[in-house]
Amino acid sequence: MAAKQVDIMKIKQLLLLKSKKLSNRKIALEVGIDRNTVNEYVQKFQSSGYTYAHLLQMEEQELQGLFPSKEALDTERYTTLLGLLPGFVNELKKPGCTREHLWKKYKQEHIDHYSYSQFCLLFRQWLDNKKVSGKLTHIAGEKLYIDYAGKKLQIVDKETGEIQDVEVFVAILPASSYTYVEASLDQTRESLVKSVGNCLQYMGGVPQAIVVDNLKSAVTSSSKNEPIINKTFRDMGHHYGCVINPTRPYSPQDKALVEGAVNLVYQRIYYPLSNMTFFSLNDLNKQLKVMLEQYNSFKLQTTGVSRFKQFIDYEKELLSPLPTEAYQLKYYNRAKVQKMGYIYLSERKNYYSVPYRYIGKHVMVQHCADTVEIFYNKERIASHLKSYRRGSYTTVKGHLSSTHHYYQSWSKDFFVKKAAVIGEQTASYVAKLIDQQTYPEIGYKRAQGIVQLKSKYPLERIEAACKKAIVFDICSFRIIENILKNKTDTELESTQLQHTIKPHSNQRKAGNFN
Repeated sequence: MAAKQVDIMKIKQLLLLKSKKLSNRKIALEVGIDRNTVNEYVQKFQSSGYTYAHLLQMEEQELQGLFPSKEALDTERYTTLLGLLPGFVNELKKPGCTREHLWKKYKQEHIDHYSYSQFCLLFRQWLDNKKVSGKLTHIAGEKLYIDYAGKKLQIVDKETGEIQDVEVFVAILPASSYTYVEASLDQTRESLVKSVGNCLQYMGGVPQAIVVDNLKSAVTSSSKNEPIINKTFRDMGHHYGCVINPTRPYSPQDKALVEGAVNLVYQRIYYPLSNMTFFSLNDLNKQLKVMLEQYNSFKLQTTGVSRFKQFIDYEKELLSPLPTEAYQLKYYNRAKVQKMGYIYLSERKNYYSVPYRYIGKHVMVQHCADTVEIFYNKERIASHLKSYRRGSYTTVKGHLSSTHHYYQSWSKDFFVKKAAVIGEQTASYVAKLIDQQTYPEIGYKRAQGIVQLKSKYPLERIEAACKKAIVFDICSFRIIENILKNKTDTELESTQLQHTIKPHSNQRKAGNFN
């Protein structure tokens, strides 16, 4: 209800008493007007932007103009201003725009204009009636709010009929209310990064900051003053050229906007989907995209235009360009540089070389789909293309010392040739031994051990031991070493001699053992 028109002298009395910090109840008794009327006038004083002392110095006519009667508002001048206000709301969302800028433009274009103080007051009243004043704090292109909806959607397994809940990612540009929705199987770091990337592609640009609720997949440690963002999400922000800014715990005003968007998504998207069945995440997201287009095309009651039109008119151009390539999810591992000058990456059981001076040091390994980067004390010391051949060694020759260059010649052919010097059976055994190993390095070391046995045993014995052991399913250095130590390699020769001994009268036969 509008405040009752009060005599200008009583307004001055009200101002005087309020400047002395009297309560509204006390002022109502002193001036003799209703307390609710006092409350409304005090609100108008505060929204005018002037101090009580400044208002008291105004001329009566100017002061009266700040609080026009209902009849005074019903004029062509007010109607003209009213038609401009929706556009002013959008202009205020542009970086650097102020009400003073808008008033000066309005003043230049209209001879019969309001004073700046009246302009601000009428603008504020109109915003309060439209309930859009809170949006004016959001600058176009500045922030993207993201969160997951509390309620899930479902997909159905076509074979078993099993129903699976899926998460729903929601993002909103607050200045234009332009919204993005996507379903994912979970809220893991991989799913979140993928959804953010898809969202930025959908919007065709990058805001200055991504405001994320304190999701476990994005925030390592929540804090009222300085939450800790995990490395992957910080790296993603760096890739896209924006800041990752978590909402403050216990500050519901930071989350109200995206939560409001989620509630609208429930009404405009969830409910129509309730009569549909989806058999895959891909099918669900296709339908979500169709409904999202409709959702962003709805005209807003507050502005009379759609989210999409607001986005195109004044926000899209303020987004930063997308990078040429989408962000690749990065993983981080700690590793120790082995004596051979390599770090071991367990993802595919591969080895990557590191400069030999870091042997024995603990390093940080950062890897994505294409590259493996190795850091020591935050300094990158090695970079490799990622190998997808299981158990492989990726080497930069300059990383190795002169003593390690010998090992670079190691291969199956290298050891087979060395074993062939001992004999054909040894060469075959060494080849079989290397082929059986999951990690080539293990096979190479065992093959080297067999070749080095020639310094302790005659070549004939090593050859005989390999001939005897090659029939076993598993090959190893220890088997050959034990055969030689126990001299069981000579049993082969004994067996062969038995076929050459002639029968004689003292020779025992099977019947002698009955």
